[in-house]
Amino acid sequence: MNNLLIIENLEKTYYTKDGEIEAIKNLSLKVKEQEFIAIVGPSGCGKSTLLSILCNIEQKTSGNIIFPFNSKLGYMLQQDSLFDWLNILDNCLIGLKVEKKLTEEKKQKVINLLKTYGLGDFIYKYPKNLSGGMRQRVACIK
Repeated sequence: MNNLLIIENLEKTYYTKDGEIEAIKNLSLKVKEQEFIAIVGPSGCGKSTLLSILCNIEQKTSGNIIFPFNSKLGYMLQQDSLFDWLNILDNCLIGLKVEKKLTEEKKQKVINLLKTYGLGDFIYKYPKNLSGGMRQRVACIK
């Protein structure tokens, strides 16, 4: 089986006024095709930091991260990033609008995704009208 992800000697250090905090120290792993992994540990052990580094939200201090097959990676944040003043459809379209890439075809694709994930009746509702799980599905589409 091929490697989808290779992490070698990854380290992340945060620098604060009180000193250094090692969030990740000397982490190495390989993820192969069709392999399922779970990252578990207590609060503050670096799980979210690792995911943020892999998704280029944060920069690593040192080490190598290799995606041999030009893979794309994303993850769901603990707190959704929906805008309370926008309806569900507008929340899902905001990225396309900001990048000036919104077309009728792309809008229809987003509407179809909302319907596929059980949110068709909520397209013109606001985030406050959705359950936590529904908000996560919208954030995933967004």
